[in-house]
Amino acid sequence: MHMTLWIRSLLLTVGILVMSAASLAQIGISITIAPPELPVYEQPVCPEDGYLWTPGYWAYGDDDYYWVPGTWVMAPEVGYLWTPGYWGWGGNAFLFHEGYWGPEVGFYGGVSYGYGYSGHGYEGGRWDNGHFFYNQSVSNVNVTVIHNTYNTTVVNNNTTVNRVSFNGGNGGINERPTAREEAAASQKHIAPVGAQTAHVQAARAYPELRASANHGNPPIAATAKPGAFKEGGAVAAKEGGAVHTAPAASANNTARPSAEAARSNTEAAHPAAETTRPSPAVHAKDLPSAEHVAAPNTGNAKQDQKYQQQQQKLEVQQVKERQTLQTKQEQDHQRLPQKPANEPKQQQLEQTHQQQTQQLAQKHTQQQQQLQQHQQAAPHQAAPKPAEKEKPAA
Repeated sequence: MHMTLWIRSLLLTVGILVMSAASLAQIGISITIAPPELPVYEQPVCPEDGYLWTPGYWAYGDDDYYWVPGTWVMAPEVGYLWTPGYWGWGGNAFLFHEGYWGPEVGFYGGVSYGYGYSGHGYEGGRWDNGHFFYNQSVSNVNVTVIHNTYNTTVVNNNTTVNRVSFNGGNGGINERPTAREEAAASQKHIAPVGAQTAHVQAARAYPELRASANHGNPPIAATAKPGAFKEGGAVAAKEGGAVHTAPAASANNTARPSAEAARSNTEAAHPAAETTRPSPAVHAKDLPSAEHVAAPNTGNAKQDQKYQQQQQKLEVQQVKERQTLQTKQEQDHQRLPQKPANEPKQQQLEQTHQQQTQQLAQKHTQQQQQLQQHQQAAPHQAAPKPAEKEKPAA
């Protein structure tokens, strides 16, 4: 009994670690419909000293974009800053480049998220002698609580002049990383912390944050702390952004002939099946969580207990294998600088990751099937032989 409880506890712990590392990452998700424009909203007041602002953005899941509210997050290490994620046109689809923590702010697509993130760098504050100092002209801080502040004017600090939320393609931002941003991409990074992961998961599960429901105007645009959707400090958008309903063409493509206008309207109303079907998992983090198999009840208590222990052991092993592959794939991405010249290499890397992920998923499915087949056959193998009838006495 104690062993069973220990295994269940281990499963829960490992599962939480996997979710923490995986939920924010969307590198490899490819969508042909451009993300909506950025909404306009007020920044909540900074809750405590040491919290850094992470801007809101449009994520994708369950065949729809959904808004991840901007929020204040405690920095994972002294001296680390947040580089926001961004959507970029990859030639035939939009790819999401995951945000990360690092000693310098890297490239985030030139997207003007506001509140210090004007497209390049961060002007909302800076580290000095182990303490973070907030720029009052950009960051909303209560000076009676937080005293380490300064005031440097930043042009267009509280609004996103260009509300486009993606880089490249038709209508996208035409920006490329600077030399300093390229160097920042190769520095030591820290993935989004657990609070950010939980924040994204909560946003994904919140129906009102889906673009199809709010039409680009999310009712919760920003929060004071991660996941605090219904607490004080949560603010609604002041103004929504346009939601795209048709695939965005490459910037090199010409406009379609007028004869295809009617077909264009039909495609917008009824998107192609490939844009609504769930795409195959590209990374280990994209694989759905393994379903727990119900405890067997064959009537053979000893055999049922043995099978349940085997099932739990297999689940722990598979979670570890997924976590190992996920870590390796994330390291692959971090080693590949985000340069336009590296787009072919990135696409090749995505194909390799997809192959690795599908092979792992197939392996785990086969293992589960073999275990179930063994369990189904076991009761028959262990069943006692029927008693022989006594022969009549001679």
